[in-house]
Amino acid sequence: MYRLLTTAFMISQMFAQAPPATQPATKQGRPARTPPPTRDPHTPGYVKATELPDLTNPSPKKDGNFIIGPTYKPSPETVVVESVPQGTIFNFTMESKDSKFYPGIARKDGSFGTQDPKNPLTLIVDSFPKPYTRKVAVYVPKQYVPGTAAPFIVGADGIDKLLFTVLDNLIAQKRVPVMIGISIGNGSGDAQGSQRGLEYDTMSGKYAEFVEAEVLPLVEKQASVKLTKNPDGRATMGGSSGGSAALIMAWYHPELYHRVLTYSGTYVNQQWPFNPETPHGAWDFHETLIPKSPRKPIRLWMHVSDRDNLITRDDYHDWVLANERMAKVLAEKKYHYQFVFSKNSGHTDRNVKAQTLAEALEYTWQGYKK
Repeated sequence: MYRLLTTAFMISQMFAQAPPATQPATKQGRPARTPPPTRDPHTPGYVKATELPDLTNPSPKKDGNFIIGPTYKPSPETVVVESVPQGTIFNFTMESKDSKFYPGIARKDGSFGTQDPKNPLTLIVDSFPKPYTRKVAVYVPKQYVPGTAAPFIVGADGIDKLLFTVLDNLIAQKRVPVMIGISIGNGSGDAQGSQRGLEYDTMSGKYAEFVEAEVLPLVEKQASVKLTKNPDGRATMGGSSGGSAALIMAWYHPELYHRVLTYSGTYVNQQWPFNPETPHGAWDFHETLIPKSPRKPIRLWMHVSDRDNLITRDDYHDWVLANERMAKVLAEKKYHYQFVFSKNSGHTDRNVKAQTLAEALEYTWQGYKK
């Protein structure tokens, strides 16, 4: 009990001491931005949403739009419980020289990009070839039966220890299937002209194809597991551009993935290089692709914060508006989705994730049949 209480206290302190997500950006080469304004979830034009009591989450069995906050606490599932079977974590790396999909690029130090005067929808960036090393972590639950084809979830942006802990607890409580968790690191950098941006913000099936051809076979080999081929037993997950990548994977390859979970999804125009087929990048999801396409077999849990990103260089970089528009078109097309708007929070807010991840995963896996 002492160890349990100590662990819980350390987690609460970790989240409490997290730097505000609304501080100006300080990444090398990127100009600092003014902190985003606080957006009211009841703004005219936003979707109608059910406002929940503080410190509560929507039911994982309900579709629709919900408002949570303004305060947050880690859910019990984020705490390691000794009596719960603990999964095993396998770690390995992948080198860019071995990839047929992504040999590696980087943006020149000190540069971010300038708006193209001939096409204001894109940036001119100074990029060059650069190798990288990608880290991959694989969570295998104690309950996994060797040789059986297991469902799995693929997450972006590297090792997600919180995900693995939550899976331990949810699997033990039989709230989600016995699944493999796969955290894939990005190829470095961020935004236009970077390897991460190329992987996550490109509107195509390429990243999903890379995962299928180069990552998953190594996962099976390194962790001695077998992964299901059933798309209903495959989920994608991510935050920010990793979130838009999660939906991109399922959208362009619904024969591979049916379930998606996103925090502060970058459903805005971060695509580079420019593609005339999707001129507004991921903004096209809610502008044209979802409204004008037959409904796909995708189940989506999505989140945005009231102080989420806002870039004012054009009309396609408001993260809150983008996610609100996503909720609207998903409802119109009768998708199974749950949209959570969090008050008093910032971009990919870790406090929000600690409170909501367990129920978000449970919602994402509703209806799964082995």
